[in-house]
Amino acid sequence: MPEERESDHRPSPDALLKEAQRESRGQLKIFLGAAPGVGKTYEMLASGRTRLKEGADVVIGVVETHGRRETQALVEGFEIIPRRKVSYKGRQLEEMDLDAILARKPDLVLVDELAHTNAPDSRHAKRYMDVEELLAAGINVYSTLNIQHVESLNDVVAQITRIRVRETVPDAIIDRADEIEVIDITPSDLIQRLHDGKVYVPDTARRAVDNYFSPGNLTALRELALRRTAQRVDEQLLSHMRAHAISGPWAAGERVLVCISEDKRCAALVRYAKRLADRLRAPWVALYVETQRSFQLGDTERDRIAEVLRLAERLGAEAVTVPGGAHIADDVLGYARSANVTQIVIGKSDRSRWFEILHGSVVHDLVRRSGNISVHVIAGDAGQPASEEARAAAPLPVRREVRAYAEGAVLVAAATLVGVALQRLLGLQNVALVFLTAVLVSAVRSGLWPALATSVAAMLAFNFFFIPPLYTFTIADPENVIALFFFLVVAAIASNLTARVRGQALAARARAKTTEDLYLFSKKLASAVSLDDLLWATAFQIASMLKVRVVMLLPEDGALTVKAGYPPEDAIDAADLAAANWTYENNRPAGRGADTLPGARRLFLPMHTGRGAVGVVGIDKDKEGPPLSPEERRLLDALADQAALAVERANLVSDVEKARLDAETDRLRSALLTSISHDLKTPLASILGAAGTLRSFAAALTEDQRGEMLATIEEEALRLNRFIANLLDMTRLESGAIVPNASPNDLAEIVGSAMRRAASILKDHRVEIDLAPDLPMLNVDPVLFEQALFNLLDNAAKYAPAGSLVSLHGWAENGHVTLQVLDEGPGIPDEDVDKVFDKFFRARKQDQVRAGTGLGLAICRGFIEALGGTIAVANRADRSGAVFTIDLPARALAPMLEAAP
Repeated sequence: MPEERESDHRPSPDALLKEAQRESRGQLKIFLGAAPGVGKTYEMLASGRTRLKEGADVVIGVVETHGRRETQALVEGFEIIPRRKVSYKGRQLEEMDLDAILARKPDLVLVDELAHTNAPDSRHAKRYMDVEELLAAGINVYSTLNIQHVESLNDVVAQITRIRVRETVPDAIIDRADEIEVIDITPSDLIQRLHDGKVYVPDTARRAVDNYFSPGNLTALRELALRRTAQRVDEQLLSHMRAHAISGPWAAGERVLVCISEDKRCAALVRYAKRLADRLRAPWVALYVETQRSFQLGDTERDRIAEVLRLAERLGAEAVTVPGGAHIADDVLGYARSANVTQIVIGKSDRSRWFEILHGSVVHDLVRRSGNISVHVIAGDAGQPASEEARAAAPLPVRREVRAYAEGAVLVAAATLVGVALQRLLGLQNVALVFLTAVLVSAVRSGLWPALATSVAAMLAFNFFFIPPLYTFTIADPENVIALFFFLVVAAIASNLTARVRGQALAARARAKTTEDLYLFSKKLASAVSLDDLLWATAFQIASMLKVRVVMLLPEDGALTVKAGYPPEDAIDAADLAAANWTYENNRPAGRGADTLPGARRLFLPMHTGRGAVGVVGIDKDKEGPPLSPEERRLLDALADQAALAVERANLVSDVEKARLDAETDRLRSALLTSISHDLKTPLASILGAAGTLRSFAAALTEDQRGEMLATIEEEALRLNRFIANLLDMTRLESGAIVPNASPNDLAEIVGSAMRRAASILKDHRVEIDLAPDLPMLNVDPVLFEQALFNLLDNAAKYAPAGSLVSLHGWAENGHVTLQVLDEGPGIPDEDVDKVFDKFFRARKQDQVRAGTGLGLAICRGFIEALGGTIAVANRADRSGAVFTIDLPARALAPMLEAAP
């Protein structure tokens, strides 16, 4: 019996990794019920109370007693974390306070109703997400769940009860649970609890019994709960066996495995395995072991393997392909023990006895080494004894490898020439090594059968040219007969071993190449900037690796649209589009080689993630039959999965950016409405008030009073004009309509013009202007620069108290002109320094400071940057106040005007 592989005695790395991850997280226990009222919350509280008595730190995060006295009594004695209050549509909602629990960090927290939807504006949309954060923080959680809230069973429950549950929990939460306890009572007991008012109030209870809580519904829901729990327990058993390197099977539950090959009778084996699995009510697997021989199969056999694996998947099996070595039986048994398989189905061999003596029998090896695994050897359909059609259709090995045999003959001839040349220097035994080298070279280059032919040719050449009597096949010395025989045996064994190593090396190289291609593809996806780049990279990668034509379709405006293809000119017709739509809607393959719409030219497969389908990939190949072999199908699945995740990532980025822009638009709209409703209304009210006073009381007013009223009207009209001008300027900036009309200008003239415009708003302030006398001419747009400077002066007048100093300093240094506007106001809060140039932002100010639109400084920045400069703000270091600094680089300077001669 061959030695068992060392890997069979080592724990599974994946299982050990899962164990390590569980140790770093909190433990989750789910109390699962078939329906409301079975006692999940009661049992959770009872278990929590037991832990409390054992000395554990247990708190209640959220528990819904629904007015049940027995449940309410169990709540007493626990520390209850106060719930967080949330206002929603005029109502006060209470939600679990996640932050308070994280800060409290108990050993165990009780969280009722795992499928609950949180109130809007909560950190997480669902309560199970809160639980995941608690587990990540190392806090153990007890929670409750009804089976109708499990996502994968939602349709089944709706079909049974005719009620679709909207709140669901992903199956991954169940799969990550460390413990699941089924809380189960009989349907009659639950209905009696309803009648007794222990679940709902009487009116609600009557409606529930009539519609939902019928005995048939409850029985079906009980079975779903028990089956889902059994499935999770079975997964935990497999993980435990793999983590502790336990060789299976443990017959805690039945598992069926059917062995797949290229034989035409395999379809019958698959159907038998399906019937066996149904009788045992067990999961089943269709296993294909890929060996060196798999690469030598013809297209007909490879297509047959792919079709049988697809048949198994359609019948509910898990189709698995594993790499194999020299002993297929060991590979099958290794997988079976790791997967806790209890029943193996394999086809009866039709090979001759001599073939089995020379090459061994997989069936016999399985039966002898299976231990406590049952092996079913099935004859299959006697009307189809073997794959004779495939063998006839496939070219013969000799005909397929004529070149390899010719190379073997050339190697023997070369070895003969080398042996003749070295015969005088080497002994006869060493000449035999020359021929053995030729055999090994043939095995390395061409494989087993050409190497065996080379071995026979080498033996004959060695006998003919080197063993007396020469140039005849007669052997005079009996010792030479023995030597020649053992030469042939050694050559055959060496060629067999070398060919086997060659095959393993070729398979390893192919897998390494595929792995490298997948890795490089993942790097391409990670570096793709746009969705178009991502799709084109995916289409090219699939086409180059699988040698097929590719189209990729994504939803756009409610319909699938071709987004990329390779070659780029590829198009899609109506039949293909129908198959693509069916694939996208049903998340299943369609088109050529599939069960649905097989008349389409292409085979379409969904690109899907945990959130559902994100697109469709279609492939086409010139040859007839299924376009992909099993290994190519696995490779395409891997590529499509990577592409789907990348597409979803791009969609999420787009959604986040769209949400950000929508939020920014809403904020700007709100700010604009506030500005129009308040900031523009204030000067209008002043104008209307002053004008009304003049109209109504003109005769009673003195000349000075009338002049004051007219000045108010003029001042507020100018203020209103500034507001409207700011709005118009910002609109021009946003639309890109501002194009500076640059020309050489004197900075002092622009400053003077701005000061004259700002004279009325600066009348209560002291103004100081200090411009260096050697300032060069500036190549700027004087209108834009003056408006930016005016807005800075207006800002200083708003925030600096009356009587304070507003200063303008300007100088030239290192090819730059710098202009500063300084005030003696309260300064800018540190947290607002980076925001003052944002649209509609207004710093906090006292009541006496007149309001503005929040656009003046944003316009300043837009105008200055349009002129090629920069503007910055800081608080003064020598006293309170703000300083705004405009810097114009050298490229904005106009050359000094030369003096006339």
